[in-house]
Amino acid sequence: MNISVVIPLLNEQESLRELHDWIARVMQSNRFSYEILFIDDGSTDGSWEIITALAEEDEAIKGIRFFRNYGKSQALHAGFRMAQGDVVITMDADLQDNPEEIPEMYDLITRQHYDLISGWKKKRYDAVLTKNIPSKLFNWAARKTSGLRLHDFNCGLKAYKKEVIKNIEVYGEMHRYIPVLAKNAGFGRIEEKVVKHQSRKYGKTKFGMERFIHGFLDLITIWFLSRFGKRPMHLFGALGVLMFLIGFLSAGFIGADKLYKLYHNLPTILVTRNPWFFIALATMIIGSQLFLAGFLGEIILRTKTKNDRYKISGTLNVDERKKNQDHTKDHTPI
Repeated sequence: MNISVVIPLLNEQESLRELHDWIARVMQSNRFSYEILFIDDGSTDGSWEIITALAEEDEAIKGIRFFRNYGKSQALHAGFRMAQGDVVITMDADLQDNPEEIPEMYDLITRQHYDLISGWKKKRYDAVLTKNIPSKLFNWAARKTSGLRLHDFNCGLKAYKKEVIKNIEVYGEMHRYIPVLAKNAGFGRIEEKVVKHQSRKYGKTKFGMERFIHGFLDLITIWFLSRFGKRPMHLFGALGVLMFLIGFLSAGFIGADKLYKLYHNLPTILVTRNPWFFIALATMIIGSQLFLAGFLGEIILRTKTKNDRYKISGTLNVDERKKNQDHTKDHTPI
């Protein structure tokens, strides 16, 4: 199979049929073999009913339905596990991503051998104050932190070589940082492509300003995980030893000062009235705690088990044997 199109969605019943027809028209005109995976992330409108009807009309349609809203990252995770195509395309269901971009993105993966192509919505049709400006700040911070020179980390339209999505795990709210996850997993051929962005045709956005706050917090998390995720002792242990040494040297200074004054019959004060006493005590306690945090992190890394973070209430045209095999695999976050 050439292409898997993975589409997470939440309450997008108005756009689903139009989106399906558009994708199918592009695929058929380019003679691609394909599948379209709709992941219903707990929709409360008629989205699942429309997906069911589409699946009855088109065997290329596959559907996954969550019991409730778990988030876009979990929806992508489920779609990636089910995807069978050599190239995997992700896009949003709101018709703001243009399916006409798919053939060129497919060629970049298959002919120029890129691992990941990230869309860049150079010209946007979103609100300037609530989306454009915060997005620019967010992408600037992501570039500086990750080292990837991408202009639009959060664009939903991306293309992946199959090996990429099978070797990374999208968890929490890390869908914004899939290129960073791919880079950390060892996939270095990452490029971006300017894509057409369209104004929302139906409904309204499901994301508010809080997504940028969450995004910056996740950025700190992924920076930490990429640097110290597999060796927490290197950070916490080093800080712990440093703090403990500061405390130990402070205690030594207090003791030496006390002995010096006693030896020379100089006036002394109680140890507890010396500010260095509290510096020594606090830093040694903090140092010990940091060292223990690193030690516990190492233990957790070696003993953890992975559980599913979502529950699926139904599927359409999905091979149950394949799904069960995938569920038995232990996926470790990168």
